[in-house]
Amino acid sequence: MLLQPAKIPAKTDFVELVYNVLVDAIIDGTLTPGERITQEEIAEQLHVSRSPVLQALRLLKKDGLIEDAPGRGVQVTPLDSAWVGHLYEVRGALDALAARLAIQAGAKLDPGLIVRGRVAAKSGDLKQIIDADTDFHNAIYAAAGNPLIAEAANNYWIHLRRVMGAVHRWASQRSTIWDEHEAIVQAINAGDMARAVSLTEHHIGSAKASLIRQLDDQLAMAEQV
Repeated sequence: MLLQPAKIPAKTDFVELVYNVLVDAIIDGTLTPGERITQEEIAEQLHVSRSPVLQALRLLKKDGLIEDAPGRGVQVTPLDSAWVGHLYEVRGALDALAARLAIQAGAKLDPGLIVRGRVAAKSGDLKQIIDADTDFHNAIYAAAGNPLIAEAANNYWIHLRRVMGAVHRWASQRSTIWDEHEAIVQAINAGDMARAVSLTEHHIGSAKASLIRQLDDQLAMAEQV
């Protein structure tokens, strides 16, 4: 584990700094599922005291990104395919609802979301890819006009980003992902509710199946090592 934070500004909330660095490390795989985490090592690498590290770890534990390790201490929460399936079921319901409400509101989504997404996909940069995907779905939540959808969805995005990061490290993205996104944008902008909802449900269902399959494959490989 080697944590590399950006340059620390003069006035810094060190709890937020440590939290964000650890979240990024969990998403990009610097901290792997099941890896033990020690306050001392984190504090030393980030050049902060143990107090903000302890507070950040408490927040991460509350978020479900870390858990008590066997014996003592904490570890990165292992990925579980059944839990990922449940996560995508909730996401699918929220995305379909958001698509319906966006059309009812007469919303028009920016086609530039697709352009930026395709650029990100070609870049191979994990953070850029995940950010583009997040931006796409958040745009639909915003277009729905119901702030509770975004609020509910954003409670799970940190876990979705982690799963997306894990699978992208193991295998290339589904090649059709931004084609699917573009079709959803076109359906919403055309006011075609049935098609928009159908495409959204298919998109989330395909993502769920792909993620679980790749996750199970990788976990099986890890057990054989």
